[in-house]
Amino acid sequence: MMGEKKLFCFGFGFCAAALATRLAPQAFRIAGTCRTPERANELKARGIETYLFSDNHPLTPEALEGATHVLASVPPGPDGDPVLVHAWNDLLQAAPHLEWAGYLSTTGVYGDRNGDWVNEQSSLEPSTDRGERRLRAERGWLAYGVDTGVPVHLFRLAGIYGPGRTQFRAVADGTAKRVIKPGQVFSRIHVDDVAAILAASIAQPRANAAYNVCDDEPAPPQDIIAFCADLLGLPMPPDTPFEEAVLSPMARSFFAENKRVSNRLIREELGVKLKYPTYREGLRALYESGNY
Repeated sequence: MMGEKKLFCFGFGFCAAALATRLAPQAFRIAGTCRTPERANELKARGIETYLFSDNHPLTPEALEGATHVLASVPPGPDGDPVLVHAWNDLLQAAPHLEWAGYLSTTGVYGDRNGDWVNEQSSLEPSTDRGERRLRAERGWLAYGVDTGVPVHLFRLAGIYGPGRTQFRAVADGTAKRVIKPGQVFSRIHVDDVAAILAASIAQPRANAAYNVCDDEPAPPQDIIAFCADLLGLPMPPDTPFEEAVLSPMARSFFAENKRVSNRLIREELGVKLKYPTYREGLRALYESGNY
């Protein structure tokens, strides 16, 4: 069909699903990848054109035919970004007229700033292996854009929350911890606002752009737990000093970085007005909908 738009998502997860919903009124054809047959069946039942993709399960070029827009959110492994390693040439061959490519990265590429502010012009100094891999993937995607002329966009996401991804359940079942590390803050973003930012970029591509994707208010993690408990009408979970907290290696690594992330560029360049400018609006809406 002449002029048909097709969004192909490498990794059809939380953000890709929200973006697909956002683009539905614009008559985008939606396709994407997942890692298991069970997930593929679930997505196909929702009308998503779905393909298996992993290091050991390459895509056929036919899957990518007609793609006009590409979103990549597959985490990089030790060997690099799987899309660039295993699907780069097929993507270029099957979709020679890409209008937009988006890579979902992380604010972890900035590393630890001892609570100071960072923006898109700040130096990239990842302090974790996960952040290093994301930075290498960012550079790979930008190189792909230079080599092919495809407008590549980097989106550095803060902690994502939304339906099914909040602290409400942990507070309700008594497993939530108010881990206290003086001065520690994290930035966050509601998944619906992620989709709005991606859609705004699709509407006005700028090759080699990088955007911080976060809300207006970096906040201490214990404040989010307190807000959830207050909404639920439940007792406040006890404070636990960071040094005494039993945390997974992943959770502990998050506390190793402390920074405030500016979202000025998405507002000034893309014209995005966040639906949930702080965690309060986002969590309250989820609580009132019962979809948390």
